[in-house]
Amino acid sequence: MKKMLFPLVLIVLIILGFYYGKKVKNPTVSQPQIVVSSYVPYTLAKQLSGGQLNIEMLLPPNAEPHAFEPSPGSLVQVHRAAAFVYVSNRLEPWARDVLGAAGQNTRVVELAAELPVGEDPHVWMDFGQVIDMARRIEALLAEIDPAHATDYRANLAGFETEIAVLDRDFANSLVTCQHREIVHIGHLAFGALAKRYHLSITALAGTSHDGEHSAHKLADLVKHIRAKQVKTLFTEEAVSPRLAEAVATETGAEMLPLYTIEHVSKTDFDSAVTYAQLMQRNLKSLKQGLVCRS
Repeated sequence: MKKMLFPLVLIVLIILGFYYGKKVKNPTVSQPQIVVSSYVPYTLAKQLSGGQLNIEMLLPPNAEPHAFEPSPGSLVQVHRAAAFVYVSNRLEPWARDVLGAAGQNTRVVELAAELPVGEDPHVWMDFGQVIDMARRIEALLAEIDPAHATDYRANLAGFETEIAVLDRDFANSLVTCQHREIVHIGHLAFGALAKRYHLSITALAGTSHDGEHSAHKLADLVKHIRAKQVKTLFTEEAVSPRLAEAVATETGAEMLPLYTIEHVSKTDFDSAVTYAQLMQRNLKSLKQGLVCRS
């Protein structure tokens, strides 16, 4: 029933959104609005725009990005936006519904459209690919707001320098680690990072959280941790703390956080924590958990 009703609801929402947009002007919003899917495009767009444009995110803080369902208000918001930016249809299958609501003048950018997406769609965990994503966003900003194109180019250059330093820090630190395996009580979101720095990864779930924390997989992971004598487990914010704590209690391993960046806590969202800051947190946890020399 839901699938049958959705197209009709979508059409009605688009008509209402268009009519409302014609009749009512929001006096508090003078900047062009860019709507983004989740936190990765949000933090990149915020940093590159430097406050020149209004960036809005559909995914609420703490929400699970793979199974998110956009609200009717989200569809109207996208319809009226200057642009809608998302990572990929594979990572965010719900984005297909949002695309149907895009207005006639809404630019649509799929950031990973030209990237080599393998089994793991979390492409921003490779620094080379996150720079490509940032360049696509910068090009969009300059197209929408050519008056500030020079500012956006400068912001992109600053971001590229920041990422180059971060990449060097990861490479120099992770080459010295005593352990080379990331055991992750979460989903398979760090494959690109592990590959870039010659690490291996064992995760409780696959590339999404959807129904994959079975008792059988959990038991297999506990056996693996014991057999390998793993001392540190890495967790993520979307996984129930009780699940990670249960595995830690069962195995005697300590827990350290890793951040997927596709979604963040309300505290981090309100603090406008950046991509680089979250990756610095990841490096700190990896250095400690894998026992890397400074």
